[in-house]
Amino acid sequence: MSTPQEGKKAPAIALPDQNGDTVKLSSLKGRRVLVYFYPRADTPGCTTQACGLRDVLGQVGDTAVIGISPDKPAALAKFDTKYGLGFTLLSDVDHSVAEAFGVWQEKKMYGKVSMGIVRSAFLVGPDGRLEQVWYKISPKDTPTKLLEALAA
Repeated sequence: MSTPQEGKKAPAIALPDQNGDTVKLSSLKGRRVLVYFYPRADTPGCTTQACGLRDVLGQVGDTAVIGISPDKPAALAKFDTKYGLGFTLLSDVDHSVAEAFGVWQEKKMYGKVSMGIVRSAFLVGPDGRLEQVWYKISPKDTPTKLLEALAA
């Protein structure tokens, strides 16, 4: 499976958000967008990551933040409300967008093999090209890496 690289055009995104409205990455052209993939809403690592991003929203200017997981919109809405996230969460139930970004992969945990999201983040530039790519990023590093990239 090929994975998108820095300098290449970001794969297309058109998914329902936590309110059930379809959001397209192309509608944000002209802005930077952090697209991050996480395994499951309201789990410890995913909550740490989402809340860390929420806490730096005031420092990212016009940059949009979009979180994507296989959760259904209702679960995303509950997650957003519970933690007051204030950014877009997209539902990729069939993991088609995760596959396009190369983050739907085989994972091993406690000897069990399954398919799932490899936590990753992508900074998309105003022209739709990938400026930064962070595969296997830790929840705590996501906000820090975003701020560093925006300051560069």
